[in-house]
Amino acid sequence: MKRRTRLIVHGAVQGVFFRENTVKYATMHGITGTVRNCDDATVEIIAEGDENALDKLTKWSREGPSGAQVSAVDVDVSDYTDEFKSFTIIR
Repeated sequence: MKRRTRLIVHGAVQGVFFRENTVKYATMHGITGTVRNCDDATVEIIAEGDENALDKLTKWSREGPSGAQVSAVDVDVSDYTDEFKSFTIIR
């Protein structure tokens, strides 16, 4: 079953290639959506796809790439909208 997940990743998550690695991870798992740095030093991920793949993305985001120090991840699950065709970085 497909769904949408919004993640807010807290901690030392900017300047450590978090967005780039999120795109790679999501693309490898057939997930579409966006990732962006926020003004409050968090990273926001909006992702759509198979619920199993999104669960894996959520688990991955709790660790992040090498160099990241994740302190918390806020998770909001909602209905699938088919809004995205790929996974991209919003700059």
